[in-house]
Amino acid sequence: MGEFLLVTIQVEMHDRLVMTLQDELTHQIVLHRARGVLIDISALEIVDSFIGRALGNIANMARILDAETVVVGMRPAVAITLIELGLRLEGVRTALNAEKGMALIRRRLGQTGDLDGPRA
Repeated sequence: MGEFLLVTIQVEMHDRLVMTLQDELTHQIVLHRARGVLIDISALEIVDSFIGRALGNIANMARILDAETVVVGMRPAVAITLIELGLRLEGVRTALNAEKGMALIRRRLGQTGDLDGPRA
């Protein structure tokens, strides 16, 4: 995916796995000089407060590493639960699906669809 990373979470997350994801993803951002990260959580039925904070931390770390992060595929029940718990996913941008998430990252990076970088 060029300068973009796609992370698809297909298993239920627990605290240690989230921390491993955080560490590995920041390493991969630097290794691939990624400018955008899509995290697909469509397989998750539950996002608790720890996972929510971890997603925020990942987005903040990616931003410091010059990459935009978008979480895609959130189920309605997960969104409802997050709101009922008062969790805001600080610093996390969301999109309905991967296509819309990619478009959001490209807009944030000033791209119009090609991967040649920002246009003047």
